[in-house]
Amino acid sequence: MKTQNELRTSLRSIDHKSYPAYKSLAGEWKFDRYTLVIDHVQGDPFASPSSLHVEIPHALAGFPEAYYSRDCSRIALQDFLVRQVGKQFEQYNFKAKGSGKSGLLSISRCGQAVLERSACQITDKGVTVRFHVGFPAFGRTINAGELDKILFDFLPRCVESSLFYARLDAKKVERVVHLAEDQEALRHILKEEKLVSFVANGSVLPRKSGVSDLPMADSVPFTSPASMERTFELPHRGKISGMAIPEGITLIVGGGYHGKSTLLEAVQMGVYDHIEGDGREFVITEETALKLRAEDGRSIRNVDISLFINDLPNKKDTKKFTTEDASGSTSQAAAVVEGIEAGTRLFLIDEDTSATNFMVRDEFMQQVIVRDKEPITPFLERAGDLYGKAGISTILVAGSSGAFFYIADHILMMDCYRPVDITERVKGLCGGHTAPRVQAPGFVVPAFDRVLPAFRKAQKGRGRGWDGRELETRNIGFAGGDDGGDVQGGGNGRGGRGRGGDGRGYTIGESMGYDGEEENGAGYGKGYGSRDGRGRGGDGRGEDRGHGGRGRGGDRGGQDGRHDHMKTKSFGLESFTMDREEVNVRYLEQLLDPEQVSALAHLLRYGLEQVMDGRKTVRQTVETIWNAWEKQGWKPFTSSFVPCGLAKPRIQELYACLNRFRG
Repeated sequence: MKTQNELRTSLRSIDHKSYPAYKSLAGEWKFDRYTLVIDHVQGDPFASPSSLHVEIPHALAGFPEAYYSRDCSRIALQDFLVRQVGKQFEQYNFKAKGSGKSGLLSISRCGQAVLERSACQITDKGVTVRFHVGFPAFGRTINAGELDKILFDFLPRCVESSLFYARLDAKKVERVVHLAEDQEALRHILKEEKLVSFVANGSVLPRKSGVSDLPMADSVPFTSPASMERTFELPHRGKISGMAIPEGITLIVGGGYHGKSTLLEAVQMGVYDHIEGDGREFVITEETALKLRAEDGRSIRNVDISLFINDLPNKKDTKKFTTEDASGSTSQAAAVVEGIEAGTRLFLIDEDTSATNFMVRDEFMQQVIVRDKEPITPFLERAGDLYGKAGISTILVAGSSGAFFYIADHILMMDCYRPVDITERVKGLCGGHTAPRVQAPGFVVPAFDRVLPAFRKAQKGRGRGWDGRELETRNIGFAGGDDGGDVQGGGNGRGGRGRGGDGRGYTIGESMGYDGEEENGAGYGKGYGSRDGRGRGGDGRGEDRGHGGRGRGGDRGGQDGRHDHMKTKSFGLESFTMDREEVNVRYLEQLLDPEQVSALAHLLRYGLEQVMDGRKTVRQTVETIWNAWEKQGWKPFTSSFVPCGLAKPRIQELYACLNRFRG
């Protein structure tokens, strides 16, 4: 390992050279109290900034072992350190001058929730913090003096001020760890007491605005109804009281703008821990809870939705339902079944974002449209069985139909953001009305044996092609130009400048070279029909008779052996692409950080490249991916280094992404 003095010398030696000379700095450099690792150097001052990380052994960092021995406290401490580094970086961001992203200092921006991020990892060896730096340049000429400021002045100050226990507020660090341990203890209490959610008295549920997750100033603090109030003992905070929602079906009603959806949104985000001062620190929800909604236009693949939709007029099989453009009702039905498959124990539903015909059919409509003419079994008729036979509770917000009163175990009315338990009063009123007719067929939990087809695999060489097992007669690629016809003697013809193949079932995608089998010009690319196999196209078997060529993919076409991942790109909380195939996640309402979307792209890519083999079920596929993360962390899902900018999602969202991938 080289020293910081050698780094300074190397830096001075490349001053005023062309920007790519920065790449010579990649590697490990030993500083006095930490190791600086330059993982990746940007190719241009206008490109994505360079990736770096620092490593500090525990003996120097000095954090008490008890603060990172448990997962809950370790994640909370990691989150705290990222926030501290971010505050320090704000003081020096773009203080080093230059073109493009020169002088940028950035790390993950944390919101109100505590997430496990790649930006900071605490292991048995020590503390690792990852971040980005824009290497300075004037134009595209290296400005070593400005980078010297960053690496030898700005960065050491930031590291010393934020990553060493002796320099931090010990009481503040202790509060962070104790809060995490209290939240974890409360989650265990929920399981023991058969509760699905807890909302502490005094919680601040409303948010500042629709685009801000900060607490609303001067909002009404939450107060539990007396009938649902419970008091628990936490290890550090002591006694805490609030509303405990038991298992079963809970209905939330009330007038418009009285806080029904606000309460539900707080509950749905209770699957995550929140930082001190957020107002929702002790809004804790069953960790597998899943928010359901209609998603017009989503794809569905081989999902058994017969619990809710059957006997379609076109005789389409709903036990293996597939569509590229789902309706509101079919999408919500699929979401319920996929949620069961993902292991959820709590559904969260707001009628505002649900398909009306999926949720309920009133008495009059049932008389007009008889059961034999209606393929949809509404959720109203299945909610009871979901709990009684599958052990899945429901929290439902409704304000338009009284039919849900008959199936609810607990009914809350929101009155100016204050919940009132009206269960007994409503049940009394139900006796004077006719209960809705339930005509649902028998409840059977679907058999989750779905097998997704094998996807494209990264082959030897640089290209990515199909494995060939499903392409027996498929002509992949396209021809552009003359293929040279049937010329036998050398296949010169006019070469055929097209990218394409002979349609004989290749085991490749984009190889270079032709098969040389009959020299008839079939599958030439840009090689002008020569025998050296250097054309673009063909089936990659050029080494048989065409001397191998320069294959760029395929089964045997290229010989450099480098692994090339599928390209991914994320777009905030909206979507991500996988080799230009979009995965829409905007309706996965429990995703709260763009870094979770980026992480999902990496996890899905790993699944497509390494796991999906055409034999594993969806459950087996997801479990294999998840186990890889639990055992090895981020490393299996990234390339040569772990980047900053990833946040761990829940397994429920991984299921959701796999189910929404069209490719």
